[in-house]
Amino acid sequence: MQHHDSPVLSADSVAPEEIAHFSDLATRWWDPAGPMRPLHAMNDLRTGWAMRHLPAPQVDDGARRTLLDIGCGAGLASEAFARAGFDVTGLDASQAAITAARLHMRHHPLPRSAGPLSYRCGSAEELVAEGARFDAISALEVIEHVTDPDAFLRMLGSMLRPGGAMVVSTMNRTWRSMAMAKIGAEYVLRLLPVGTHDWRKFITPAEMGQYAAHAGLRITDIAGMVPGLGGWRESRDTAVNYIVAMVRD
Repeated sequence: MQHHDSPVLSADSVAPEEIAHFSDLATRWWDPAGPMRPLHAMNDLRTGWAMRHLPAPQVDDGARRTLLDIGCGAGLASEAFARAGFDVTGLDASQAAITAARLHMRHHPLPRSAGPLSYRCGSAEELVAEGARFDAISALEVIEHVTDPDAFLRMLGSMLRPGGAMVVSTMNRTWRSMAMAKIGAEYVLRLLPVGTHDWRKFITPAEMGQYAAHAGLRITDIAGMVPGLGGWRESRDTAVNYIVAMVRD
């Protein structure tokens, strides 16, 4: 696999058909029983796990650490990170999703104890070009939708300050994920709209490890995420959904 020393900035990382698909869903994003209900169901698990692996939201003098929530959609995770105390930037390539995120925050204001939360429509390439740096980055259910996951992770890694941490959740490319996440969730159970996922773009933990190394990041933990009757829970089973923590030393 070719290894570039710097992120590839020429082409935007998000596929246009992916942006259009999620724009259509944005208005229904915050409905727990709507097309994004699997994300609602797993949100507490993935954001809770992330916060155990990211730097503390505030430093000793009370200053807030900065967090980039990339591919934030309508802000499900962004709001959770802001409530925890981070200074959050939610970035998404879909203007409709960002509009939905801003509207939700206007109608459901965050508590005064929350950190600042700002939304931006755009690409990671734009942030890199501006020299943006963050203490923490979350990329939840995003990397399987980009055109080049290796370049994408290098790009995110370049925005992480030394000592910073990043959490990435995605889907493993196994026969079980094909059966459960693609065929089962989209076609049989109708948990997700048909076309939400392209199984060929799912990423194995071994591939994720290679991408992290190329980005100059060290993986510190990995966990499976499995649904159950009592909600989603952490598991050693990474065959379908999993979440990874990585740091820049």
